[in-house]
Amino acid sequence: MSKIQVMDEILANKIAAGEVVEKTMNVVKELVENSIDAGSDEIEISLVDSGVKEIIVKDNGSGMEEQDAKMAFSRHATSKLKNLDDLFYIESLGFRGEALPSIASVSNVTLKTSDGTTGTLVKIYGGKDMEVERSDLQKGTTITVSDLFYNTPVRLKYLKNLYIELSNIVDYVNKMALSYPNIKFTLKNNDKTLLQTDGSGDLLKVIYEIYGVDITKKMIPISGENDDYYISGYMSYPEATKSNRNSITTLVNGRIIKNNELNKIITECYHTYIPKDKFPIIVMNIDVDPILIDINIHPTKMDIKFSKMDTLKELVTKLLEENLKNLTLIPTVSVRDNYSVSEVKEQIKKSTEENKIEQQEEIKYENISLDFYIQEQQEKSLSEETEEPTEESTYRIKEMTPKGIVYLTYIIAENEDGMYIIDQHAAAERINYEKVLKSLKENVIPVDLLIPIKIELTTPEFLIVKENFDLIKSYGFDIEEFGLNTVIIRSHPNWIMDDVAEECIRKVIDIFAENKKFDFDLFVWRMASTMACRMSIKANDYISYDDQVYLLNELRKCENPFTCPHGRPTIITYTKLDLEKLFKRSLD
Repeated sequence: MSKIQVMDEILANKIAAGEVVEKTMNVVKELVENSIDAGSDEIEISLVDSGVKEIIVKDNGSGMEEQDAKMAFSRHATSKLKNLDDLFYIESLGFRGEALPSIASVSNVTLKTSDGTTGTLVKIYGGKDMEVERSDLQKGTTITVSDLFYNTPVRLKYLKNLYIELSNIVDYVNKMALSYPNIKFTLKNNDKTLLQTDGSGDLLKVIYEIYGVDITKKMIPISGENDDYYISGYMSYPEATKSNRNSITTLVNGRIIKNNELNKIITECYHTYIPKDKFPIIVMNIDVDPILIDINIHPTKMDIKFSKMDTLKELVTKLLEENLKNLTLIPTVSVRDNYSVSEVKEQIKKSTEENKIEQQEEIKYENISLDFYIQEQQEKSLSEETEEPTEESTYRIKEMTPKGIVYLTYIIAENEDGMYIIDQHAAAERINYEKVLKSLKENVIPVDLLIPIKIELTTPEFLIVKENFDLIKSYGFDIEEFGLNTVIIRSHPNWIMDDVAEECIRKVIDIFAENKKFDFDLFVWRMASTMACRMSIKANDYISYDDQVYLLNELRKCENPFTCPHGRPTIITYTKLDLEKLFKRSLD
């Protein structure tokens, strides 16, 4: 008897479910994507106990006729791919035909659907015993998934606790709402509404619903394109950060993706602007010809490969860095206005209506909505760009007069706009960092080592390093082969300090030996940060009045005077209006 047999369909679906359905979020993801592909503009997700007991996804999309409703639970049944060529030009969110049969194999599913002419009710238990009935004609589809993993107890056991499962679902639905602001999303858990968007197509309003008004006011619109990509969305001021990468929402043709290389490009644009353990808030939608990407590399369809990553990197870096350079990034310690969430919503609604009829009347800052605030800032920046530049306007901070020091650490200064508090160590670090960085990149002079450094490698490591000898030498290192699987370094570039020379050289060789891409700019940045920190005055160091004046003037000349190389702020301000509010001199 033959040992090799074809597995039955139910077993195959359960195995596929292990790849497609790992947690409750995966079920919500697959069902919501089907609703979007069906052309829905209203999607309601209702959960019971974070989806472990029940998940209901209801939409108003195109619906299905009876034959399609039954066929949807067959493995590899899909309406989105017809032939091999379609695989290279995927525009829908779903296309594998694995999701529904995989979900049905590990739960009990009820599908109620109608295309407007016929209504169908399909019930399927554990991937088998299908029941089909007639249903009402309300157009759209409602899928109920209950008792997830009831017939695979090991999978059920390893579900996270309910709070983590719910958090994953909320994070996913939030990102889908950001991806499709024209769709009205409602998310409920145990009858409590967790998210509700209005489907108006206003991305900024969705950001407000997810992050709140404080973050929303610190978002900047971005838009740009090249021959291959078009990018739109919002980026945050450096002061608005989160503690993990979940705040970076990247979308490709409306699909949520998680691409480590793209996330790295984004975070590197913010380096020296924010601390290394913080991450910006980004909503970036990338439109690209489907033929330039490959989404068929993982069952969850959340990873992606770009065929022209270099041009995408160039565009993303240009957009983010140009916006950061054009901003005044001094954090303001402002007095919070006493307004309610409902009042803020009303402000946004009012502003949206005014925007539609293009009113040109002047609006005070306290009463403007987020849309108007950003529009006003853009117009202000544009008008400033058209003005004839002066020596004073070339600096990103106005001249300040020091008034004293508190705690031997913080310089108090003022100008006509308000009062400033400057961290003397962070400011000195920034000044020295930019000076050192400039000298490192412009004047690479080889420094001979009194005692050459010998580094032993394994055979695979040695072969990789030897292959890159020319590249390593181009960075200023005199490297040569020195016996079996050994290299010797006789000189290094002058930007490496003597006291850390051996450590840095070994680090460079290790990077090449591990077959990693050596990022020269990032390595030099780390060296410059270390050198600047060692060169700078510290907290509790006494500095004279003349030193304070010099420090503030030099800080103003910096390309980025707002943060130290490690991303900590160098300066914060109380505006004159904030001070007047604190002392009740102004009640406006």
